[in-house]
Amino acid sequence: MSRFPSFSVRTEVSPSVDSESLQRWVVAFCAIRFDLEQGQLVEECYPQGCFSHDEELEIAYSSFPDSVSQHQNQNRSSIHDCIFFYRIHRHLKKSLDEKGVADSSNASKFLYGYVFNRQRHDERLKRGGEQKSVVILSYSPYSSVFRPLLQIVGPLFFDIGKKALEHIAAYVSKWPAPLPGKVMDLPIGNATLKVNLPPAHGLPVEGELSFEEGASSVAPFVPNSQPVPQGLFHDSDIFGSFRGILLQLWLLWELLLIGEPMLIIAPTPPQCCEAVASLVSLVAPLLCSVDFRPYFTIHDPVFARLNSIQEGQAFPPMILGVTNVFFLKALRNIPHIVSVGSPPLNSNRLALTTRSSTGRGSGRPEGLGFQQLSLKKFSPSSLLSAVRLRRDGPLCLMTEHKEAIWSIYSATTKPDTSILNRLIDAGVSPRVEESMSVVNNEILRRHFLELTTNFLAPFSPYFRTSTPLEGSSPYVDPPSLPPFNADEFLASLSARGPGKFILKRMKSNWLDLYREGVLLRNKNKIDYGDKQE
Repeated sequence: MSRFPSFSVRTEVSPSVDSESLQRWVVAFCAIRFDLEQGQLVEECYPQGCFSHDEELEIAYSSFPDSVSQHQNQNRSSIHDCIFFYRIHRHLKKSLDEKGVADSSNASKFLYGYVFNRQRHDERLKRGGEQKSVVILSYSPYSSVFRPLLQIVGPLFFDIGKKALEHIAAYVSKWPAPLPGKVMDLPIGNATLKVNLPPAHGLPVEGELSFEEGASSVAPFVPNSQPVPQGLFHDSDIFGSFRGILLQLWLLWELLLIGEPMLIIAPTPPQCCEAVASLVSLVAPLLCSVDFRPYFTIHDPVFARLNSIQEGQAFPPMILGVTNVFFLKALRNIPHIVSVGSPPLNSNRLALTTRSSTGRGSGRPEGLGFQQLSLKKFSPSSLLSAVRLRRDGPLCLMTEHKEAIWSIYSATTKPDTSILNRLIDAGVSPRVEESMSVVNNEILRRHFLELTTNFLAPFSPYFRTSTPLEGSSPYVDPPSLPPFNADEFLASLSARGPGKFILKRMKSNWLDLYREGVLLRNKNKIDYGDKQE
């Protein structure tokens, strides 16, 4: 893959970087190589000194495709590029305020790593090739910014080396501050990135992780006449990620709502992280209240704690995206396993799905409606395959990758056949594939936005503040939210019902879903072991 044709950089000019402005977008740019003797090593880091030795190790281990997941690609091409991203927990030293009290808001943060990985096959090299990754580290999950930025800085680094990191950092440091929920034009040399940032209500809350706080982070209710609000990872490919198990999207939506832990396994890191991002976006405008890891490896410090969970103990609410089938045995206590994606073909194309709102493909697309899905799902051969999958369990993925879900959870929400009937099969043309994915994703995203908003409607009175008393200051005495009592809420909801929209799409036990939802605040918190003072 080549960088933008219109982009150029004057390497003879020494760049000027405003470090404080750079931090608004990016913590650091790193180049990491895989050394056959020493393993993954951070070769370059700009600005220098951003991370401790242990943090550099964790970043380096997370920035390469898992070797076990690559075994299916036997005939390697000369160059293979891929883009993916991960989310790791970073422990920061607690700072003291003016009164000498530790500021816990900066003690614990999540760091997002956006990776451009290149695997180069060369018989002249030891073991026949080499691997390097260029990584953008940020506290902000701005995929719409960092993915296209990687398409510039990644190939540029392989052309001119570490100067690429310095020059790109200089351009980024001159960007204006991020405007959540807005469209921004961000100049890079003589090129411009036009990006749409997720809204403020869709961004994870920093500080100590608390699922009680996360569960109450809800976007304002928007009238139907206004444009669809976009949440976190609003540009993810829901249709492409779950194309083989579309009928199970409503099950996955429920599992997210009630904070159930899930293991998402895919053949490659790009497919894996895209599936996790799509799941997170499925519950918009509700902020995803569980810890999600788009690409998780055994080197993550959290793995040791998860691996020690005994049978019968509750698994913490997490969404783990993996490519290594070893996790099927190591995390056997996780209750829901979702297998997505297809094994990669031998190709030097960048393994990244790009989406555009413009452009139409030629040809006549075919419908991918419920009848077609039903015939495919309920044919005798498919039923037999489903029985075998269930009998064999997820460990069957150790020998052959298949798209399937293993869960004993019984969904309350029924698949919406009218939505499935509107989806379009793009056929084999790549141009048509991209255009139709945009259409299908918009259909699915609008539906689940409406479904989530209607599910949240009974909670809306608890998000309305009372009118301040006359003469009082909203700054000194901010109005409080109404107290929430779970038993009273469920009793009232049982008496009046959740509304026609929800009743039409749910089974008679719809109250159980609300009961599980309000119990989410009592689920286990994850202890990341932040003991630093």
